[in-house]
Amino acid sequence: MPLNDYLVLFLIVLGVNLLPAFGPPTWSIIAIFGLNSDLPVPWIVIIGALAAALGRFILAHAFRRLGRHLPEKQRRNLAAARGALESRRRNVILGLALFALSPIPSAQLFEAAGLSGIRLAGFTTAFFVGRTVSYSIYAVSAKSIRASSLGDAVKDALTSPWGIAIQIAMIALLILLPRIDWETMWNRRRDRGDTN
Repeated sequence: MPLNDYLVLFLIVLGVNLLPAFGPPTWSIIAIFGLNSDLPVPWIVIIGALAAALGRFILAHAFRRLGRHLPEKQRRNLAAARGALESRRRNVILGLALFALSPIPSAQLFEAAGLSGIRLAGFTTAFFVGRTVSYSIYAVSAKSIRASSLGDAVKDALTSPWGIAIQIAMIALLILLPRIDWETMWNRRRDRGDTN
């Protein structure tokens, strides 16, 4: 196997996962490589998951830098959101793991994590593990899919009304994240004893 094929896969997946929105789904790239290349499935999965996790990690750090330029009130709101999330670490990791297994776009999740200053190591590790599982399913399945139906699936994922609506909704939620008064909401829950 030429080393170039591995590098091309890594760079394509990395580039797609650096996009803040409307990038092609990584599962489609994994499926295309599984269908059209001679790369072994385990290498497709490992390289794809590593590149996706690295891309999202870099994207989150870029949004962390952007968050430093937000108004003070929005930074306080994000700090309160981070405190609320990190106090329930088990639920966050479980939720992220389930999210990482699904084909739903993850860019806005990492952008929100970056903006709010959440520790990214565990977050990215859970994403990597989840993507390893889901990419294994896509890569193995790709061996049995015809090229024309795969092309239609990629096109539908990028241009379907549902796909576009999900991207727009997640961008809207990302815009709202720093505007919500998380500190007040968290204090009310703590006062009621609902923080466990």
